[in-house]
Amino acid sequence: MNIPEKYYPVLLVAVCLLLFFPHLDVLYANIMEARNFNTAREMLLFDNWVFTTMNGDARYEKPPLPTWLAAFSAAVFGLTKLWALRLPSALITTVLVLFSYTLSRKRLGLTAKQSLYAALILATSFYVLFAGRNGTWDIFAHGFMLGGIYFLFAFFTETSRKYKNAILAGIFIGLSFMSKGPVSHFALLLPFLIAYAWVYKFRSFRSRLVPFAALLIITLALSAWWALAIYFGDADTAQAIADKESAAWANHNTRAFYYYWSFFTQSGIWTVPAFVALLYPYLKSRVSDLKVYRFSLIWTLAAVVLLSCIPEKKSRYLLPVLIPLALNTSFYIEYLVRCFKALTDKRETFPVYFYFGLLTLITLLAGPAVMYLFASDMQTTDWLWFALFQLSMIAIAFVFIRSLKSKRIEPAFYSVVAMCCAIITFAFPLVRLTFTNPDYREIAPVIQHYKESGKPLYYLQTSSPELIWDFGERVPVLISEDERELPKAGSFYVVVEKDRVDVLEEQLPEYNLELTECYDGNITSKADRNYKSRRIGCIYKATKR
Repeated sequence: MNIPEKYYPVLLVAVCLLLFFPHLDVLYANIMEARNFNTAREMLLFDNWVFTTMNGDARYEKPPLPTWLAAFSAAVFGLTKLWALRLPSALITTVLVLFSYTLSRKRLGLTAKQSLYAALILATSFYVLFAGRNGTWDIFAHGFMLGGIYFLFAFFTETSRKYKNAILAGIFIGLSFMSKGPVSHFALLLPFLIAYAWVYKFRSFRSRLVPFAALLIITLALSAWWALAIYFGDADTAQAIADKESAAWANHNTRAFYYYWSFFTQSGIWTVPAFVALLYPYLKSRVSDLKVYRFSLIWTLAAVVLLSCIPEKKSRYLLPVLIPLALNTSFYIEYLVRCFKALTDKRETFPVYFYFGLLTLITLLAGPAVMYLFASDMQTTDWLWFALFQLSMIAIAFVFIRSLKSKRIEPAFYSVVAMCCAIITFAFPLVRLTFTNPDYREIAPVIQHYKESGKPLYYLQTSSPELIWDFGERVPVLISEDERELPKAGSFYVVVEKDRVDVLEEQLPEYNLELTECYDGNITSKADRNYKSRRIGCIYKATKR
């Protein structure tokens, strides 16, 4: 690809526009998003910008920066528009990708092409794609942290602009803390510092002590002010929430130390190249810059080891690992682009033919698979999206075959990126064809009707963020922190999740309970793994005995 280097950032932005911005409203809000979106809604409706709430209850589990950004976007584009609430995630992921490119190019000194490879691999890695299209906190924490690492690297290596780099590093690291606490500090910054100390060493640090002190002060100020405001403004609630979160880290989703051994598979479409790139004995004599390769490998492995030390483990917690892993994988891609034509050893060429051959097969079968599953349900617009998707897959398969035949890897590499863009841009709208729940009914109009008609309606307990989001507004709760606040009226209505009716009966033994109706907020069918009983809101009439 003969695009001048100065246009590489423009190319990266164009790819990000195709990956993170189209069709942001296709999927309904998941549980993590619902927490964020509920809090953003109450910021706008009740001015709870510092003492954040969800359905009136304190929501201090996470710092508020991503929620502020979601609220600002919703204020501009509309609170009911999911794409507006998810837009900040797409923007910060684009920033993350650009920082990846500039870190590789300007700080690590890699070629522009390899820096481009690293950034494109990062943008198309599975969990980066997932997080960049969801209104969750993780991508903000790691996006800001990579910015902090960029300026921190400059602070460690440049003899000039020490104060500027220290201040900017402190700001970005502080913003990372304001996004999800110390998560990225532990999972991304600390592994970076370990890799930097191992490979580059901390030299001439005495002359940097004063600007480094400024860095720490800025970081601490940005990181601590909200926690201090909560502590002094609502200490008891803050302590209870902190105890609950600490217990969750120690006792929930606990896994064995080796649970993350297959971490490279979380890069999704890059699993095979990512695995080969981790084989240091094989690649150390083939990479163009051994020092940076060692740095990226240690950074990656240190992140995996540190995350493995935490008892609570989930696959999505590997998101920060994908940042150095993408850089590490770029060394293998750069080697193949440079040397694949001359390779004759089948042990080296087999993984390449297997990888791109598998992708070719997938592109050729993707269209027929969609036809087989959904042809009978497609409408006119669906057929248009399908036609564009099918044509793009055929074109990409052709490039794969031609590249392997000519032993030119670079076109095949770019075709992998194009494949991801085509799936998001053309195939993602077809996800709506899986929304097949015949019992789906919105509960928000019902909540509004009860409010307008003056019927006293309550929510049993703040327990389902998705259901609260589906309400469309705040509904007062009967039980908060194990305290009951029952209305004086002889009868009232209560919303409860379908699988928590037993809790309702336990909490209101002095009332006769009569089911009015249930409203299923699941778009997918009951056979789908994303079907959640906590999205089914049942309304009961409670009458004093």
